[in-house]
This record gives sequence, structure tokens and C-alpha cells, in this order.
Amino acid sequence: MATRLQTPVLTAEEAVARLRRAVHARAGDFYAMYSSLLGGIVTDPALMVVPLDDHMVHRGHAVFDTAMVVDGKLYQLDAHLERFWRSAQLARIPLPMPQAQLRQIIIDTAAASRQRQASVRYWLSVGPGGFGLGTGECVGSSFYVMIFRGQSYPERFYTEGMKVVTSRVPIKPPFFARVKSTNYLPNALVVLEAAERGADNGIFLDARGLVAESSNMNVAFVIRDGVLRHPAFDAILEGITVQRLLHLAPRLVQEGLLRGVEVGDISVEEGKAAAEMLLIGSSIKVAPVVEWDGQPIGDGKPGPVAHRLLELWHEDTLTAADQLIPVPYPED
Repeated sequence: MATRLQTPVLTAEEAVARLRRAVHARAGDFYAMYSSLLGGIVTDPALMVVPLDDHMVHRGHAVFDTAMVVDGKLYQLDAHLERFWRSAQLARIPLPMPQAQLRQIIIDTAAASRQRQASVRYWLSVGPGGFGLGTGECVGSSFYVMIFRGQSYPERFYTEGMKVVTSRVPIKPPFFARVKSTNYLPNALVVLEAAERGADNGIFLDARGLVAESSNMNVAFVIRDGVLRHPAFDAILEGITVQRLLHLAPRLVQEGLLRGVEVGDISVEEGKAAAEMLLIGSSIKVAPVVEWDGQPIGDGKPGPVAHRLLELWHEDTLTAADQLIPVPYPED
């Protein structure tokens, strides 16, 4: 007598039906996805899936980056793609198609989403083919693009300021810190640790005990002498947003808010004694930090440089023609 399985074995039709029933409420924020395995774009969240044997899933052998759509235009896509190509090269992941074609797929996926405000994330993996470590089993690189609602932070982060703690989580070694890979476990643990300690985020220190970066944000300071200083990028990820703001910051020198802009080492003591502390990234933009390890930064209130840099960022997303790519939305 045949043994009856206690767990159902589904047909393809049943599996797709269950995938649709399993779509959670937040999937309404997922607008469009491209998959090189499908060779096209889907807008049904139930079909926005990645195979388990893709080495991105079970080995983390993949890189990614994130741009954004602002008022119907892709902002700083090419700058983000330059970092994406560098990460892929360092991770030894071959491109599945020419760079220009991958770029066009990102633009087309944004257009298919019909969203005029969104985040644009894309991944490059060594691909599916098995569950080993070696890439020899992979059938070819895979490329995925997702258009989704951008992460929003509490308004109090900008009006009242953020609280941070020095993280006890070890920072990635410099090589891995500079590759934007899908290994974000240390980054996730920093956020969890900060919440457990009553803070909004954490600060990584480098191997020398100097200020490095935050969870997925860069850290900058307005030192007491009126200079905006950012740590060197040799042991941390080169943030696209902070690079743009360092380019724009000399305007604050002209306006008299700053005396200069520098990139160099920052000790914890110097950082805690700063007039202002800022977290900068593509999702958070520019947010003031008013407390670090229970100690106030400056006068414990958001400062003028953080406010003005955020204004410059907003202005740049709307007017910097060399940073903007119009999305060719299909006609309704």
C-alpha cells in the first residue's frame, strides 16, 4: 500500500495560485520587476521571485545598487552604475549583456512601473545552477531590477534629529566594505543593536578605532572650526549621495555657513565634540544627529549645515540636468 504524503505536492497551476494568495499587504509597494531568467518585466508581485539555486540567495555572491526616480526622472543613475560595474568586477561577476543594455533595462523597468517617485534597485549575481560554492556550476549571470516605494524615515529624524550609538558589530574588512555586495548582515545587525540600545542607528569604527560609517549611510561632521569633514573612503563604501553633496558643499562656504570641506580621519573624540553630525545616504538623504552614546552633539539640536545640505540635495534632484534621465513612460 502506497504511503500518502502529509505535505501536498502542488501542480504548477496550484503553485502560482498559492503564490498569489501569499502576496502580503506590503507588496502593494512593489511596482515592477525585471528578471533576466524571464527575459522581461512583470508587474504582478506574485511573480517577483528569484530561484533558490541562484548563488545570490544561498551564497551571497552578488552585488547591487540603488538609484531613485524623482518627479519622473532617474537621479544619478549613471553614477550609481559606475559603482555597480566596479563592484561586479571586484566580485568577479561577468555581465550577462553589455552595460548599455543593462542600463536600458533599468530605464524600461522604471517606465513599466508608471511611478514618478520610487526607488530603483538592481542586482547582478553569478546566477543559478546549484548549491555549491564554485561558480563553475552556474549556468550564467543573472540580472534583476525592482521598482518599489522608497524607504521613508520618521519626520522627527529631520526636525528633532537622530540618536546613534557606537556599534559593537565588527566592520567589514576594507575590500568587502568597498564592494556593494548582498552581504548586509553586519549592517542589519547594527540597526537591530541600535534599536535595542534605544537609538536610531549605529556607527561603525574602523580597525584603528576611527569613525567609519553607519548602517547604510555615510557619516560627516561639522568640526568646531567650521569645516565639513568626512572620513576617507579607503575602508568604507563610497557613497554616491555623499560624493554629490561634497561636490555641492563649497556653496555653503560661499554662503558663509562653512569655512571649508575636507576628507580625512576623524576620531571618536573629535566627532563627539563636533558642532554638527550628519548621516547621509540615498534613502535618508541628509539627517542631523543630535546625540551619540547619550552625549549631545553641539547644542543637541539640528544644525544649519544639515538643513542647508538637505535643501541643496532636493534642489539638485530637480534641476541638475547632468544628473537626471527622463523616464519614457508608456502612454495610458
